[in-house]
Amino acid sequence: MFERILTYADMPARAAMSAIFILSGVSKLSEFAATQGYMEAFGLPGALLAPTIAFEIGAGMALLLGIAVRQVAFVLAGFSLVTALIFHGDPSDQIQTIMFLKNVAMAGGLLLLAQVGSSHFRLDRIFKARGAMAS
Repeated sequence: MFERILTYADMPARAAMSAIFILSGVSKLSEFAATQGYMEAFGLPGALLAPTIAFEIGAGMALLLGIAVRQVAFVLAGFSLVTALIFHGDPSDQIQTIMFLKNVAMAGGLLLLAQVGSSHFRLDRIFKARGAMAS
């Protein structure tokens, strides 16, 4: 019974992990100037904001929909670690420490997803099946 339940656990896991990236990208979009200023305060060029938003929303949607799950999860794990180090590396600030640990935990979950992949409810499986029928 437990094994059968775990067979379908990847979808809610992907949904939960993708939500933070999709919502973060949308919030950056709605607060573009403020987010750009925040990035620049950490020494990053504000011009990176638009591609960051596109990446967060696009990769989040790919993870949610099940497109190249292993690859997307791996890249998002790296993104989570880099953002933790850049934006949340102040150990004297308890909130930043919590955000740092949240990013590290997300990276851990994403690395597990990169290892196991997705078994059900994924678009790339549908695309492969249609390609096989078209051949």
